[in-house]
Amino acid sequence: MTAPEYELIRSSRRTMALEVTPDCRVLVRAPLRLSRRQIDDFVAGHALWVQKHLERQRTRQIRHPEPTEQEREEYMRRALEELPGKIALYSAVMGLYPTGVTVTGARKRFGSCSGKNRICFSWRLMQYPEEAIDYVVVHELAHIRHKDHSKAFYDCVAEVLPDWRERRALLKE
Repeated sequence: MTAPEYELIRSSRRTMALEVTPDCRVLVRAPLRLSRRQIDDFVAGHALWVQKHLERQRTRQIRHPEPTEQEREEYMRRALEELPGKIALYSAVMGLYPTGVTVTGARKRFGSCSGKNRICFSWRLMQYPEEAIDYVVVHELAHIRHKDHSKAFYDCVAEVLPDWRERRALLKE
């Protein structure tokens, strides 16, 4: 298989890295000292990986196209309306309470929990089924107790959502 087309970003890094972006561009990050031939060989050696991830991104684009401004506003409205109730419900069940909640337009994460237990959700989460939304809420609340993804963390999630794996899988469709 020949090397796919790619954009090259050189820097003072020590290793090479491949990335397939959500808009289906292939980025190669490489050290300044490497020859173009070495970089081409690296990309060619990972051609199957690139193809697999390009297909995954294309599928994601088809299933979840970038929303219009009107759709964005609707997702934000829904997030601000629906998430507080879910957070209150699961906080009471888990005995874990965030210090604050924010809704953003983050593209790479559906949710996050800061070291100070402030939870942030992306309005993009509202494009997914209810079961997936509940999973992200419980996942972020569990980070109040466990700041990692250890077994104890997932045990905490499983106490509330025994089917968390199936729910998480909905986010990857």
